[in-house]
Amino acid sequence: MRFTKMHGIGNDYVYVDTFHESAADPQKLAVRISDRHFGVGGDGLILIGPPTEEGRRQGAHVRMRMFNADGSEAEMCGNGVRCVAKYAYDHQIAMVNPLRVQTGRGVLTLDLWMQHGKVNQVTVNMGRPILNPKDIPVLITGLDKVIDHPALATLGLAGMPPGPDWIKACGLEDRMTCLSLGNPHLVLYCRRVERVPLEIVGPLLEKHALFPRRVNVHFVQPHNQGEVTMRTWERGSGITLGCGTGAAAVCAAGVLTDRTNRIILANLPGGRLALKWNQTDECLYMTGPAVEVYSGEWPEQ
Repeated sequence: MRFTKMHGIGNDYVYVDTFHESAADPQKLAVRISDRHFGVGGDGLILIGPPTEEGRRQGAHVRMRMFNADGSEAEMCGNGVRCVAKYAYDHQIAMVNPLRVQTGRGVLTLDLWMQHGKVNQVTVNMGRPILNPKDIPVLITGLDKVIDHPALATLGLAGMPPGPDWIKACGLEDRMTCLSLGNPHLVLYCRRVERVPLEIVGPLLEKHALFPRRVNVHFVQPHNQGEVTMRTWERGSGITLGCGTGAAAVCAAGVLTDRTNRIILANLPGGRLALKWNQTDECLYMTGPAVEVYSGEWPEQ
């Protein structure tokens, strides 16, 4: 089976072109091929294939299916979908611009930016953020939106390992915002994001009882109204160098809580993403790089 390794700001996946290749049992394949010691290595597996009949009716050129490193299927990946668009265009599957990709979030429109005849940057219309707790989902009743909600008591953060000292060390604010971009996100703000023990609190928050489908966890340090630094624990993959849907969620959360403007630059460990929450259509737009690293052959196992 032929595969291609690609990444968006270090958020790396193994891509398989199912127009031409067969990827049987993708859940199990994702676990094996994502292993950084015994496989190709990556944050997960993404299949690029023909859209479904429903996707074709909505104008999709290709379909993306995304599997986390633990084998679970996710609805959407912002960095991943940019790479899908690059692959589809550069490999002459769909040489159209803009390009439409069917995802678990629906059919998304992507504008492609070229360098030397190949795609190097992509702008994704991520759609409107989902704020209804039932649709995120988050099990908090009596609210139509979970915006700047008390966090310490609701999540039991002070009782989590490694103990309450980490909360003071990173200057964690006692507020949280929950929303969805087709996949669920928890946004927490702090003064020193590098002091967050993400490898400890990340997995605990991902599987917190409040989130029946688990959650992507983001700790965010605002620098000013137009720039933030963030770190992510990604549902099903762990600490990642970048999270595109997470950056879009952070953009929306910043506007909803009056922390940042509608246009921001998000600094992630693997690079930068430009975000805009458009006031006209209320859709979130994300712009960032898409990089093809290499292709190879995965033996049948």
